Amino acid sequence: MKVLIADKLEKSAITALNAAGITVDYDPEAGAKGMTALADHDVLVVRSSKVSGDVIRGAKNLQLIVRAGAGVNTIDVAAASARGVFVTNCPGKNAIAVAELTFALMLGLDRRVHRASNDLTAGRWNKKEYSKADGLFGKTLGIVGLGQIGREVALRASAFGLNVVAWSRSLTDENASELSVVRAADLLTLAAKSDIVSVHVAYTADTKHCINAAFLAMLPERAMLINMARDGIVDEQAVATAMKTRGLRYASDVFDGEPAAGEGPFMHALAGDPAVLATPHIGASTEQAQNAVATETVRIITTFTRDGRALNCVNLCKQSPAQWQLNVRHLDRVGVLANVLGSLRESNINVEEVENVIFDGAEAASARIRLGSEPPADLIAKIGEYDHVLDARLVRLNATPL
Repeated sequence: MKVLIADKLEKSAITALNAAGITVDYDPEAGAKGMTALADHDVLVVRSSKVSGDVIRGAKNLQLIVRAGAGVNTIDVAAASARGVFVTNCPGKNAIAVAELTFALMLGLDRRVHRASNDLTAGRWNKKEYSKADGLFGKTLGIVGLGQIGREVALRASAFGLNVVAWSRSLTDENASELSVVRAADLLTLAAKSDIVSVHVAYTADTKHCINAAFLAMLPERAMLINMARDGIVDEQAVATAMKTRGLRYASDVFDGEPAAGEGPFMHALAGDPAVLATPHIGASTEQAQNAVATETVRIITTFTRDGRALNCVNLCKQSPAQWQLNVRHLDRVGVLANVLGSLRESNINVEEVENVIFDGAEAASARIRLGSEPPADLIAKIGEYDHVLDARLVRLNATPL
C-alpha cells in the first residue's frame, strides 16, 4: 500500500503508517502547487487541497481518499464514486477546536478586540470608544447545524449564560430537549429568535447561500453572525448590505475564493473590512485537533489496508437499486458461490451487493445476494439443486418472502 500525503499532517501519522509497513510519500506542498496527477499511489490524504475529477480519473491505482478533516467539498466525490474510489473523512476530531474559535470570534466581535488592539498597536489609546459593548449574558444564540461542532458550541454556550435555539434537518424536539436547546422549525424562525447566529453546516447544494438576504432580514438590528462553516454557505454580498443597512456585525473564518495555500496574497472585500473580525480558516488549527485528526487518519488507512473497510466513508450508496435478494444457505465449499453467480450472469441478472457469512465451525455459510432484476422461478429452483447448496430463496426487498 502506497500513500501520498499532499498537505501538511502531523509527523506522528507518518511514523505510525511506516511502522504499519505502509509506504508514505510526504509532499505537503503537492496540493498547494496544484495536483495534476498521482503516480502509483493507492491512498491520497488531503486537508484543504482540491482533488479534481481529472486527478481521480488519471490515478489508476487510487483506492481511497482521506480528507484529514471534516468536510469533503474540496473533493470531486462524484468522480470518485464513478471510479469506485472510497472517500472518507475525520468527522468530529476538530469539533472542540472550532467551537473554541467560535467563542473567540463571538467575544472578539462584541468587544471589538481586533479594532482596539489595532489602535493600540498604532499608538492610539481610546478607552472611551472601546468601553462600549453589549455583552453576551442572557442573549439568544442561534446555531445553524447541530452536528458535532454545533453540539460543542451549544455545550459551551450555557457557561456564558446564553439561551440556545438550534436548527438542523435531523434535529427532533426530543433530541433538542436532551441537548438543552430549543428546536427552530426552520432557518427563518431561528433568525427571528436570535441575537447571535453561529453557522456550522456542511456545504451542499441545499446549504449554498442558506444564510441569505431573507435570513438576515429576520435578525434584529446589530445582530452578530459568526461563520465557522464553509465558503458558499453565507451570501457575502447580502452580509455586506446588512452591515450597512442594519448594523449587522460579522465575523468569519472562511471566505469565498480563499486560497488553498497556507500563505500568500488574498484580497477580499469583507476580509479587508476593518469592521469584520476575520481569521484565515484556522478553526481546526490547534495541536489537540491536529493530533486527533492525524490519529484518525492513521486508523482509517490501517483499517483499509488490513481488511478493506473504509471507515467514515461518505460516498457509499445509501440504498442500492436492488429490488430482489437471493438468500443462499450452503456448505462452505470451493466453487459454490461461483456456480450461483455464474448462473445469474448467464441469465443477465446484475448482482448489486453480496454478503457471505460463515457459521461457527466453518461448515456452513449463508449468502445474501442483492439483484438488479427478478430471477425466474426455475433459476431459483436450479440453484437450490446445486451441490452443497442447502436452500435458495428469493425475497422482494421491503416485502414478504416469496
